Amino acid sequence: MKGVILAGGLGSRLRPLTLVTNKHLLPVYDRPMIYYPIQTMINAGIDEILIVTGGEHAGDFLKLLKNGKHLGLKHLEYAYQEGEGGIADALKLAEDFADGQKVCVVLGDNIIEGNLREAAGRFFTQRTGAKVILKEVPDPERFGVVEFEGEGSTRRIKGIVEKPKKAPSNMAVTGFYFYDRDVFHVCKDLKPSDRGELEITDVNNYYLQRGDLTHETLEGWWTDAGTVESLFRASKYVAEGGANHLDLADKTR
Repeated sequence: MKGVILAGGLGSRLRPLTLVTNKHLLPVYDRPMIYYPIQTMINAGIDEILIVTGGEHAGDFLKLLKNGKHLGLKHLEYAYQEGEGGIADALKLAEDFADGQKVCVVLGDNIIEGNLREAAGRFFTQRTGAKVILKEVPDPERFGVVEFEGEGSTRRIKGIVEKPKKAPSNMAVTGFYFYDRDVFHVCKDLKPSDRGELEITDVNNYYLQRGDLTHETLEGWWTDAGTVESLFRASKYVAEGGANHLDLADKTR
């Protein structure tokens, strides 16, 4: 399985910090933000990664990460996204890199305490489809939110709603996704949302309607780092209990 880290966007919610650099190069505690999704991939056993980025600071990723060997990667590639077309639009750029294999997709500003190794292993044996990673949150309106039907062991996902005004549950879809090779055809067939973007929620709902979307609940803390508040929170979490993220930093010292 190959890994795709989506690290584009303007980072407008973090201005003026992002006027001079890409959001994913900002520090989270003691290292650049982009190091964390790379470590998440490595912890999951994935060492071939494509980073999709854009904007005028895209070249800074190459200065920092080079070919990825010093970070423990077997292979590192870069792709450039023109404009702001959304997550699914950025994912389309990974088709040649994936080369028919399944992919693990991580949003570059998502940071976790634990790891995805077991989830990745289970998806590797899943014949077709996709897998989303869920987490209970106090502010589900900020995310894609799961609507369930049934109770207990029979509970299953009925639908996923993007940034609802009234959330159907407190279970958010985190920025960690697994897809089979069909995802690139799905992305190409998407229509832009009211925001003018190709939404990853629409991709996930496609697999749900097809009947082969699975899900797991993330253990440990999870946060994005796309706002001033969440960037501070991410640094605090890592400083207080980010032991799983120390290996990558040690290799670069």
